[in-house]
Amino acid sequence: MEKSKPYVILSAAISIDGKIATRTGFSHLSSKQDSIRLHKLRSKVDAILVGKNTVLRDNPMLTVRHIKGKNPVRIILDSEGSLSKNSKILQTSNKIPTIIAVSKTIPKSNLKKLQQFPVEVIITGKKLVDIKSLLRKLSDKKIETILVEGGGIINWEFIKNNLFDELIITISPFLIGGTNAISLVQGKGFEEISKSPKLQLKSIKRLKNHLVLNYEKV
Repeated sequence: MEKSKPYVILSAAISIDGKIATRTGFSHLSSKQDSIRLHKLRSKVDAILVGKNTVLRDNPMLTVRHIKGKNPVRIILDSEGSLSKNSKILQTSNKIPTIIAVSKTIPKSNLKKLQQFPVEVIITGKKLVDIKSLLRKLSDKKIETILVEGGGIINWEFIKNNLFDELIITISPFLIGGTNAISLVQGKGFEEISKSPKLQLKSIKRLKNHLVLNYEKV
């Protein structure tokens, strides 16, 4: 682990064919048991990070609910600051620490909108959020562990830039198919297998009909 960045865990529930959501955005793949496992993990990390598309699609709270435990800081990557005022993230930002990471090209009207809420806005990157720079800033804020819960484009950015340390995947007993469904990793992708990060399997856990695979980057 680099000192200049927190320890980053990528986490997702996927179908057997590697999708995290259908083409219409339906993404409820976890079982109750797996949700409890995930919320235990959330309670142990300092922060949870998602992209704006996940917020737009699911309108999540990103809190700890199925067990007793602390809520992590919520970090949303939203280059243009286009989150809706009515999103649960902004509506609950007075109760749960929330960081919105935006780029330098954020429209002034969107920045003004975000500043109406008790969120911390971090500006980094020209057109898109600079994740490397953001991680350094988060490390300076004593955020030592981050759980990244997607989506596919955000996962690709962390993988492409070699900015993650661990990968936890729940394989759910569903087949989704479709070229427009959302995959675990979107983006351009690697041209050669050799470019893929090297992963070592740490553990396999069965939760009834689901399998939880835990890999660490070598």
